[in-house]
Amino acid sequence: MPKLGLSAVLSALLMFFSGAVLGAFSYRLYSISPVQSGKDPGAPPKKLSPEEFRKRYVADIASAVKLDDRQIAALNHVLDQTRDEAGRLNDKIKQDHDAVNEKWHADREAVHNQQVESINGLLRADQLPLYAAFRAERERQHRQREQQRKGPPPPR
Repeated sequence: MPKLGLSAVLSALLMFFSGAVLGAFSYRLYSISPVQSGKDPGAPPKKLSPEEFRKRYVADIASAVKLDDRQIAALNHVLDQTRDEAGRLNDKIKQDHDAVNEKWHADREAVHNQQVESINGLLRADQLPLYAAFRAERERQHRQREQQRKGPPPPR
């Protein structure tokens, strides 16, 4: 083989192998997992119960601010008051929401009934049964969509 041909073949092989090494190295860097600390980094953080959250919060603030026992007791009292006030506020908001929701549904139903009456006023006598059938079918489809949206009933 001529010297020039051998040089070209060796250069091509060297380029091929260097590309393979660079590709393998890049793949390794891309696919390597982060440093494991005993926890799965892809897993969502565990949701703490309110009691666990409170214990952790009190412990964190007590260590960060160096609270004594009297201050920890006072902190717990403040947290109790806050929880009670927030609970009362949530109850009031829920009651207001339920009342507004009931009124909204009643108002919406009244608007819908007015629409049906107006459409019935536009129709001839022979069209009224067809419109009633049309409305019944639409109502059936609506109930079916609602059923699908809510999902199947839980197993007993």
